[in-house]
Amino acid sequence: MFFTEDFLHYVWKFRLFDRENLQTTTGEPIEVFSAGLQNSDAGPDFHNARLRIGDTTWAGNVELHLNSSDWHKHGHASDNAYNSVILHVVYRDDHPIVLSDGRHLPTLELHDRVSSDLYNRYHNLVFGNQQIIPCEGSIRFVDDITLRNWLTRVLVERLEKRSMAVIAALDKNRGDWEETFYQFLAANFGFKTNALPFELMAKSLPQLTLAKHKNNPLQIESLIFGQAGFLEDDLTDEYPKSLKEEYSFLRKKYNLAPIEKHLWKFMRLRPQNFPTIRLAQFAALIERSNHLFSKVLEIKDIAGLRKLFTDLEVNLYWETHYRFDTASKSLSKSLGQSSIDILLLNTFVLFLFSYGKHNQQEYYINRSLKILEQLPAEQNNIVTNFDLLGIKVNTAFDSQALLELKNNYCNYKKCLQCGVGNKILRMT
Repeated sequence: MFFTEDFLHYVWKFRLFDRENLQTTTGEPIEVFSAGLQNSDAGPDFHNARLRIGDTTWAGNVELHLNSSDWHKHGHASDNAYNSVILHVVYRDDHPIVLSDGRHLPTLELHDRVSSDLYNRYHNLVFGNQQIIPCEGSIRFVDDITLRNWLTRVLVERLEKRSMAVIAALDKNRGDWEETFYQFLAANFGFKTNALPFELMAKSLPQLTLAKHKNNPLQIESLIFGQAGFLEDDLTDEYPKSLKEEYSFLRKKYNLAPIEKHLWKFMRLRPQNFPTIRLAQFAALIERSNHLFSKVLEIKDIAGLRKLFTDLEVNLYWETHYRFDTASKSLSKSLGQSSIDILLLNTFVLFLFSYGKHNQQEYYINRSLKILEQLPAEQNNIVTNFDLLGIKVNTAFDSQALLELKNNYCNYKKCLQCGVGNKILRMT
């Protein structure tokens, strides 16, 4: 068998070894009451284990190695933190260990106590030649309760990691949720391709400044397009000329500096996704809704959230233009349903979760998960591959969880830390 230390940890943690007539290498009987809590930091591998060796009941730390001699190779002999170890669990005992106080360290050898069936399932998962995920041949046999519980857990892990960026930005914005939400929403209006310039534009133009002009759409549009760098050129159409005139005054009033226009990308985008159109839609949203995050906290259903984006009234100029001074055929420039759902997924869900987590209010965390259950699943290669493996992907809850599972467990073959992998390893 090609054992790994991770597998040895797994076997010990769940006591998946033959425990009949368990003895130390010197013949003392062992009874394991608790394997202890696995330690991911420095020090012994498991804390607070409880076991009986001979006639003595012990509570303390357990250290695991493939070979007993690894105790010295890893420098534990000179580390006082390891003097508290009550049991050395090894795959092979090749060297007796004596602690610095002269005590012989009790050792349990598992070489002949791990079933070949369990090992083979582990080996096939971690070292097999699968094309999609390690358990692609077995995942369809995992019961729905196990799968659903694990997907919920990894989804929460995903949101917790993403919320760290929200809280970091919140700190920079001195605890201002409205400003932080506005910046993230702007970045997501860039839909990946133009996320960075959108974010830079928003950070250069505080939403409080926009709020001062909530009753003047032309001034809001001039501030947004001006800070985006699109009003630096010579313009001929009346609408962009009026924007430039307004911006010239407001720029001096607020001491504003626009971002560089060259940051915006038009190539390989459909015209309806041009940054100019997205900026016009963003301006229309700002004109319609002040203190948007407060509204998000109040709205209780997905229909109400979608309504915030429905039928945004962009300036009529954009009905016949995709760029300034370049006419096009007349076409509505409203946000599509799929674009709205992406904004809800990447901004609204994230902020409801982050707000609930930060303020320890489960209500908002549960609302964020409920919205994911009401949004359609994303379409990408990862989702398609899971569908081919027989995993039903109906909602964004499913697709987001599977993205986390694939990218942070399957890709690294962390089957021993995965609820699905654990279930497969224990199947009989």
